[in-house]
Amino acid sequence: MKSNHVHDLYNLARYDYSLPKELIAQSPAEPRDTSRLLVLHKDSGEIDHSVFKELPSYLNKGDLIVLNNTKVMAARIIGKKEKGTAEIEILLLRPLNSNNLVWEALVRPGKRVKPGQRVLLHGGEKIEVGEASSSGTRKIKFSEETDPFKIMDLYGKIPLPPYIHSTEAPPDRYQTIFAKKLGSAAAPTAGLHFTPRVFDKLREKGILIAHVTLHVGIGTFKPISAPDVRQHKMHEEFCSISEETAKVINETKKRGGRIVAVGTTVVRTLESMVNAEGMTVSGSGWTQKFIYPGYEFRIVDTMITNFHLPKSSLMLLVSAFAGYENTMKAYEEAIKQRYRFYSFGDAMLII
Repeated sequence: MKSNHVHDLYNLARYDYSLPKELIAQSPAEPRDTSRLLVLHKDSGEIDHSVFKELPSYLNKGDLIVLNNTKVMAARIIGKKEKGTAEIEILLLRPLNSNNLVWEALVRPGKRVKPGQRVLLHGGEKIEVGEASSSGTRKIKFSEETDPFKIMDLYGKIPLPPYIHSTEAPPDRYQTIFAKKLGSAAAPTAGLHFTPRVFDKLREKGILIAHVTLHVGIGTFKPISAPDVRQHKMHEEFCSISEETAKVINETKKRGGRIVAVGTTVVRTLESMVNAEGMTVSGSGWTQKFIYPGYEFRIVDTMITNFHLPKSSLMLLVSAFAGYENTMKAYEEAIKQRYRFYSFGDAMLII
């Protein structure tokens, strides 16, 4: 009987739930730390309801909070097809060569732009659109004399997820207050709730803070299509951990303090950059880490996360960490209590 249950956890259909449309947050809480906080105790399955600014009261002196300091690029660029009037949207995902002239991108509507055709920007700059990859992304090329980051500064917009249709939030509300390293196509949303007031309270209590970097890419937008989740392949994303951060993580673990990962991106970074002895290693590289039920966590003890889309890799990661039944029960409770979901929504602390 048990083996069926285990196999059942690989069935994508089990990670579905029904969400009333009005619970998809269109604008964030103001101020940031007034978001609600659902606290899930993973050993007992008990749930508390709180507010994000109360986060420090759930943590202990000597715990370590790990944040993702990536910064969202103004990666959404609108142009017109050369020799045409059709409006084309290009969403830059990541550079593919060292001079940053070739990028992986999403092009919409892709059918309108054949390989080799060019998109014209407002200042006359041209972007050549290449072949489509198996994942649906396109390779695009800027002309020699252009700087893509300057193009983003001039014409780019911060790309909001497709389920945010109308927002009153200024663009910087889709950045964390500690965003530092430019390179993401989407925000690490669990970090959006932090304010100077919360950081002050954490420090007063003797809770440590460290940063890692993971540049969020297409994986965030890519739904799982395989009915057996084990067949899903994650898109690779760049991540890095400094020597200083690796050292403080290892010291905290040794002392018996908890590692509190802020968001699924931090969980994936920490669980990717670990050696055979279970120690965090510094360095940088590409990760395709896909975490689903059955995974044994080696570094992360506690997690802060938002409420995710059904049947997403993020939902599977949370289920792996908190347990499937606990996760589905917490989501059911969050819907019942009218929590706000997705990027601009409320948060969950799993302890």
